Amino acid sequence: MQHYDLALIGGGIVGIATAREMKRRFPGASILLVEKETTLARHQTGRNSGVIHAGVYYAPGSLKAGFCREGATRTLAFCREHGLPYLQCGKLLVATDAVEFERMAALEERCRLNRIEVQRLSDGELKRREPRIEGVGALYVPATGITDYPKICAKMADEFRAMGGEIRCGAPVVGLEESRDGVRIRIGGDAAFAGYVIACGGLAADRLARMMGIDIDFRIIPFRGEYYRLPARLNRIVRHLIYPIPDPDLPFLGVHLTRMIDGSVTVGPNAVLGWKREGYGRFNVDLADCRDMLGFQGFWRLAAENLQSGMGEFRDSICRAGYLRRVRKYCPGLGLSDLGPYPAGIRAQAVRRDGSLVHDFLFAESERSLHVCNAPSPAATSAIPIGEYLCGKAAEKFRL
Repeated sequence: MQHYDLALIGGGIVGIATAREMKRRFPGASILLVEKETTLARHQTGRNSGVIHAGVYYAPGSLKAGFCREGATRTLAFCREHGLPYLQCGKLLVATDAVEFERMAALEERCRLNRIEVQRLSDGELKRREPRIEGVGALYVPATGITDYPKICAKMADEFRAMGGEIRCGAPVVGLEESRDGVRIRIGGDAAFAGYVIACGGLAADRLARMMGIDIDFRIIPFRGEYYRLPARLNRIVRHLIYPIPDPDLPFLGVHLTRMIDGSVTVGPNAVLGWKREGYGRFNVDLADCRDMLGFQGFWRLAAENLQSGMGEFRDSICRAGYLRRVRKYCPGLGLSDLGPYPAGIRAQAVRRDGSLVHDFLFAESERSLHVCNAPSPAATSAIPIGEYLCGKAAEKFRL
């Protein structure tokens, strides 16, 4: 059994950024990163929209707001340093009626509190910027951009390896046993020992915490985000990212038009309850995942409080016409034939026993471990400062 000073679990961008930062801070430390898939960035990192978020929606003073503001700057700098693709195309939040126009004021104020540049546009100014978009007004956020997060993740992994770090892919963690000296990690039929463990497990975050015997009051509930891609002839339909004004009573942001770094444009996502944590196909059920979810009282409370909106999401998932209606509110020129297939993603959403969604980052600790339990959007944008934060918290408890 090999011994390490530190082990990280999870090969998404948060895990890789943390491993890289740990190796930079402690170059003499032996550090292992394990990932259950055969390649890195297979789940949330590799299936997100590629947006470099500015931090419009996040509560002032929250970890999300601070991480996102710094993360956007650091992500852009990393792309420039390494010649990775990015584009600061800006974002428009479009109001389509009087109610949404009133809601714009709260978002505008939140931008100012979070120190984000924002401009209010009239309907005429919106039309001049985006001739294909209809609305009574909009907020323009120039800092928002797009990039390729799997490429960022791969570059960070290269740097980690070049500094002497070790990455094992195809290495599922099946057991964690903490002792006074460290943690024994069972990896398939093998094992390793580390003085300290940082777990960035995404969809398995709750299970990894429970393996360590940590008392947690949440479970990960998977939500499928389904997307469509517009045909190539519509790649220039918009110049910016186009978002609706969100309903503050609903937990998700709504369906938007996203320019992708490859030049294409996607439509989405919705938010449909998933019956399999890694269920990216059209119909997915995993009995163990269902048992975990249905046996958790927080799931039933969440379902009861969001029954109407959940049924609406499900209806639009199986009927493209309903999905299209949501997009045509601000882009009326699109038709059903324009909605082509595109891979789905899964959001790992932490839900507490009382049924409330965890909206900010959530961490749990034991004497020899630190767990990222909820890493909501903008986790990819924020990966570099999150990694630094985790390194700082680990260093408080464990001297490398």
